[in-house]
Amino acid sequence: MRTMTTALALISVFLLGLILATKTRARAESESLSPPRPVHTFSIVARDPQTGDLGVAVQSHWFSVGPVVPWAEAGVGAVATQSFVDPSYGRNGLDLMRAGKSAPAALKELLAKDDAREVRQVAMIDAQGRVDAWTGKNDIQAAGHKVGPNYSAQANLMLNDKVWPAMAQAFESAKGDLADRMLAALDAAQVAGGDIRGRQSAALIVVTGKPAGQPWKDRIFDLRVDDSPEPLKELRRLVTLQRAYNHMNAGDLAVEKKDNEGALREYGAAEQLVPDNAEMIYWHAVALVNMGRVDESLPLFRKVFAMDRNWAILTPRLPKSGLLPDDPKVINRILSAAK
Repeated sequence: MRTMTTALALISVFLLGLILATKTRARAESESLSPPRPVHTFSIVARDPQTGDLGVAVQSHWFSVGPVVPWAEAGVGAVATQSFVDPSYGRNGLDLMRAGKSAPAALKELLAKDDAREVRQVAMIDAQGRVDAWTGKNDIQAAGHKVGPNYSAQANLMLNDKVWPAMAQAFESAKGDLADRMLAALDAAQVAGGDIRGRQSAALIVVTGKPAGQPWKDRIFDLRVDDSPEPLKELRRLVTLQRAYNHMNAGDLAVEKKDNEGALREYGAAEQLVPDNAEMIYWHAVALVNMGRVDESLPLFRKVFAMDRNWAILTPRLPKSGLLPDDPKVINRILSAAK
């Protein structure tokens, strides 16, 4: 009897512990989705009507804003969820739009289910350019949004109420592609007063208007500045660098298609954007060698080897991987540029 009683007692303790652990985990998960402080500040969701590209850009005085606020999927839509942020608006909003709901309908449905909607700020745009936004009446002031053709600009916890109108005006008047225009909106927000707490992190996502069916190919930009005294300046630097690497990738694709001149144009465009990037110059030179244009490659190799002689150490290892001709004379000519 004592053994059975002891066993029952142990089972009871185990079950009680399991219940408490489940409640604790559920509460922690709930709190992780609804932080006790307003995490995020000004953002823009937008669509390029010419290309169909969709994007989100955001800046905040909060560490690592990128994983939480911006959401986008090629051919579906884009979402910014902020203030007393609930990240599920991003995932669920995209799910609803993918299932065929318009952005306004998706936002309305999610808000109706959210008892804390008066402290949320959310904007959504779909692949057809239908857009809507919500600013809860209990968001910390100054807070508001402006919806325009193919975009919505929204902000909370601002120094003043001029921020989101300034973003809208900047986006509408800016030139360039979607990334350029969204960056202009963020810059305008900061100039108008920005976050009353200051600045810390930023992020930008742009997805293609023509889904490839492979999500990793659909993201034109997916950039984050987690912690910086000048997050928008750093975000612009990363956008330029990403543009350069996009040209490099296009050059590699042209090589695969035997379009040598197209490849060289792309490599040259990349180097114009970031002229001191040894990696890009090096692989441009390698491509020239593989095209049989060794003489043209040597000045590029010379420049790279002067930056860092480790590239010269790397070079003889490439023939085994098929990245340079397995010809000692060619390799020696390349290495002569290191002298």
